[in-house]
Parts: sequence; C-alpha cells; structure tokens
Amino acid sequence: MSMEKKNDSGKQAGHFDHQQAPVAANQAPENLVRVNYHTECEGLVNRQINLELYASYAYTAMAHHFDRHDVALKGHHKFFKKMADEEFEHANKFMEYQNKRGGTIVLLDIKKPTQQSWNSPLAAHETALQLEKDVYTALLELHGYANRHEDPHLTNYLEEEFLDEQVKSIKEYSDYITNLRRVGPGLGEYIFDKEEFED
Repeated sequence: MSMEKKNDSGKQAGHFDHQQAPVAANQAPENLVRVNYHTECEGLVNRQINLELYASYAYTAMAHHFDRHDVALKGHHKFFKKMADEEFEHANKFMEYQNKRGGTIVLLDIKKPTQQSWNSPLAAHETALQLEKDVYTALLELHGYANRHEDPHLTNYLEEEFLDEQVKSIKEYSDYITNLRRVGPGLGEYIFDKEEFED
C-alpha cells in the first residue's frame, strides 16, 4: 500500500495516527527551546525521518542490484547510490530540525524494501517514482499540519529545503521512464545508462 493510500484512510477515519507519527513519552519537564511546536508536527517529523531512512534503504538496494555481475549497469549503480546518500542526508536534516525545535527524536523500525531486484532499469525507475511521490505526499501532510497549527517556521523550512527538490525528483524520474520506454530493452538500456549517468 502506498503512503498516499495510507494517508487517505487516516484522514477518512478523522484521527491522528500516533503509532505512525510517534511522540516520546519521556519529554523533559522543562523545555527551554520549544516555542509554537505542536506535538502532531513533532510526531510527523519523526514519521518523515523514518520514511527518508526507508527511501535511503530502498535506493541502496537498487544501487547494489545494478552493480551485480549479471546486470552491470554502472551508471545506474552510481545514480541510485547518490540517491541513497541524499535520502540519508534528508533524514539527518529532519533529526537536526527536531532537536532545534525542542522535539524528541523517536526512531522507528525501518521496513525492508518492497523488492530487492528489478527486471529492468525501467521497472526500477517506476519503483523510484512511486517512492518519491510517497515521500512528497508525506511532506505535504506535514506541511498541512504545520499550517493548521500556525507554525510558519516549519512550513518555511519544508518549502525551502524539501518541497521543490521533491517536485524536481518526480519530474526527473518521469523523464527517465519516458526515455527508457522509448529506447527499449537491451542495447537501448546500456546506451541510456552510459549517456545519462556516467561522466
């Protein structure tokens, strides 16, 4: 089930899912930093940390799939490794933000990627596109809660650091999918790999 479907079902039920967006029970009795930072936003930041770590995990699986001897697409290996590093960096940015606002980081179990091998580069990019859309949907939900709780610092942070980059990633993957469909399997994939991803 995609993050989008999960979010829709949560909204229909009309309740905030504290298991998916947890807040630490052992908050400090005196918080000198916390100002205008709602616990629902804090919980959703923790959920976003988990989702960014999952994305990094999934991209790591993709990177090493393309490094296999029977796949051997070096450009894709390098590209997805870069994406894994970026998602890990995003998770760390959210952890730094959580501390900056006086929240408490709650790390959740990172589920294993839904798949760990792909029949083609096209299939991998289709998986990646859905992952980017899921991350974007979660960011929009967090942005919506920040608006609802009148937290301009959080909305501004999301807009400046993440939302535009996410839109660019969705467009980038869509372009790759279009071109991979155009070139077809075999030699076309090999040429695409070299021309698009290798220096």
